[in-house]
Amino acid sequence: MVALPHDLPADIQADFEGLFKQLSNVQHGKLIQQVLETVLRMMGREADRLDWKILNYALLDMERGFQVFYPYRHIRKITIFGSARMRADHPDYQLAKQFAQCVTELGFMVMTGAGGGIMEAGNLGAGPDHSFGLNIQLPFEQGANPVMEGNPKLINFKYFFTRKLFFLRESDALVLFPGGFGTQDEGFEALTLIQTGKADPMPIVLVDHPGGNYWQGWDTYIRTHLLDRGLVSPDDPSLYTITNSVDDACHAISSFYRIYHSCRYVGEQLVLRLKSDLPDAILDILNQEFGDIVVTGKIQRSDALPEERNDETANLPRLSFHFNHRDFGRLHQLIRRINDLGDHRPEVEHPEQK
Repeated sequence: MVALPHDLPADIQADFEGLFKQLSNVQHGKLIQQVLETVLRMMGREADRLDWKILNYALLDMERGFQVFYPYRHIRKITIFGSARMRADHPDYQLAKQFAQCVTELGFMVMTGAGGGIMEAGNLGAGPDHSFGLNIQLPFEQGANPVMEGNPKLINFKYFFTRKLFFLRESDALVLFPGGFGTQDEGFEALTLIQTGKADPMPIVLVDHPGGNYWQGWDTYIRTHLLDRGLVSPDDPSLYTITNSVDDACHAISSFYRIYHSCRYVGEQLVLRLKSDLPDAILDILNQEFGDIVVTGKIQRSDALPEERNDETANLPRLSFHFNHRDFGRLHQLIRRINDLGDHRPEVEHPEQK
C-alpha cells in the first residue's frame, strides 16, 4: 500500500485506503492506483499552484482525447501537417485536398490541426465524417476551420505536448506539406521518435506540388549537414518518402500496411504481426538481407506469445527476432520488403483496419 501523506485528515486517508482495496477488483485497477498514488505523492511534497494547473489541464486534454478517439481505435488514421497560411488557390492546398480525398476513399480517416491552410484542405478533402481536428488554443491563426467547427471529432487542446501525444499515438502515417516552424517541428519530432524507437514504425510522406522544391531542399540539408557528417545513420532517410504525386503518396501509405499489421516488444524480442503468413523461401530471403539487425538467432515465425494471448491481434501470424534496437531505418526497409514479397491477393489488402 502506498504511504499516504502524513498530514491527510484521518477520514480522507481511510477513504483512499478503502478505494485502493476496491481497485484490486477493477479492470486496469493497478494502473489506476498508480495514477492516484502519483497525485498523492505530489500532495506530500512542495508544489505550487502552477504545478497543479499543469497537471490538471494536461489530464483534461488527455481525457478529451481518449474519449473522442476510442470509438475509432480500429480505423487507421493519417495526419496531415502543413502551413496554416496556405491560400485556397495555392497548388499545395489543392494537392492536400486531393490527397485527403484519395486516402478516405481507401478507408483511412484524416487528422489535422483543425486550422486553416493545409489543415483546412485536408479536412475539406476528407469531409467532416472522416475528419478529426486537434486544435490548439492560440492568440492568432488557429480557430477551427469551417469543416471542423462544431464537429464532435474536434478536440481543443490547451498544451502542445498533449496535442502532439495524440497526433503520434493515433497516427498510422504522417503526411507533411510545406509549412513553417510548426510543420518542421512536427516532422522532426516524428522522425526522432521513430528513429529512437519511441514511436512505432509508420510511413512519413513529404509532399510538394509538381515543380516545387520545398522538400527537395530540406532533403539536401539532411544529407549535406546531417548524413555527410555522420550525425544520422545512412539508413535514416529510409524513414521518409518525398513525392509530388497524390497517387504515389497514397501508395506509400497503403502499401506499408499491405502485409505488415503492427509490432510490439515482448521481452527481448520484436514481434511483427502480419496479415498473412510468409513461406519458408521468403523467410530465407529476409534472413539473408536483414541478418545485420538481428542480435542473435534469426527472423522466424511465431504464434502469439503468452504475453499476447489476450491481445486482439492474437490470431494473426507473426515474425519474431532479437532486434538490435538501433537500426530503425533498416527496420522500415524490412517492413517494406515483407510487403513487397508477401501475399498480394486482394482479400488480404485492407490497410485501413487495425
